[in-house]
Amino acid sequence: MSPAVPARPASDRLRHKTVAAAVADSLRQRILNGELPPGVQLRQDALAEEFGISRIPVREALLQLEASNLVKIMPHRGAVVSGLSLEEVEDIFQLRCQLEPQLLALSAPHLTKTDLQDLHALSREYNRVLKTGESQRWGELNSRFHLDLLRHAARPRALTIVSGLLQDCDRPTRIQLSTPDDIARAELEHTQILDLCEARKFDAAAELLRAHIEHVGVSLIAIYRGALAVA
Repeated sequence: MSPAVPARPASDRLRHKTVAAAVADSLRQRILNGELPPGVQLRQDALAEEFGISRIPVREALLQLEASNLVKIMPHRGAVVSGLSLEEVEDIFQLRCQLEPQLLALSAPHLTKTDLQDLHALSREYNRVLKTGESQRWGELNSRFHLDLLRHAARPRALTIVSGLLQDCDRPTRIQLSTPDDIARAELEHTQILDLCEARKFDAAAELLRAHIEHVGVSLIAIYRGALAVA
């Protein structure tokens, strides 16, 4: 009988797991802030050399990113940064333009004073992280703002769809918010939507929300088309 292969010590497994999580977090931030754009190949050997580690935790990190839909592991190409096509971006914003204003019209009359105070606080925090460049929080705070606006619509299936759409356009929206003009517009329109809700001008609030989403979509689609033209 051949001798049993000794199991890897628990401390080694934990160390690899911890290193993999750190690598995954570093790559995640670089993907989300656009430093690693869609289509870029992530080579395990190059990443292992960059981080000064073996390929084992790199492989584990890439699997974590694949589980988060930030990376696709493809035959013969390895890990590639995932992304949305131009057509998918167009679909996402068309759907948001249709759904969110309708849901706001249903939700806004039921927003309480406390709801509106919380939304103003959320908007201020969103504005703060836009100014400080904390791009990893932009998507989270933007999604919370939009979903909290719509929370009283009593349309759970539609809200689930909107939640998924907001998650899908997180990364693309970070690209769109890369200019001072777009940041200033996002700040202003969030505040104006809340002011209209407080003034009980619900139709105007819904129309401004539609225009707000439409502007982001148009700007982003133009960025995508420009990138395709260069490519």
